[in-house]
Amino acid sequence: MIRLAMIVLLTTLAACGADAPPMTPNANVGLSMGSGGIGTYGSVGASNGRVSVGVGL
Repeated sequence: MIRLAMIVLLTTLAACGADAPPMTPNANVGLSMGSGGIGTYGSVGASNGRVSVGVGL
């Protein structure tokens, strides 16, 4: 029974997302100057066209 459950689990994981385009990583780094001084910014993330995730630093 455990073997059957493992086969079903592995098959499900292998099929999950198999038809979706791969995630493309992206990054952005910059420098800004203003009345408050000089500041830096950056972000990293990934997208596949429909879905995009990222984190700003």
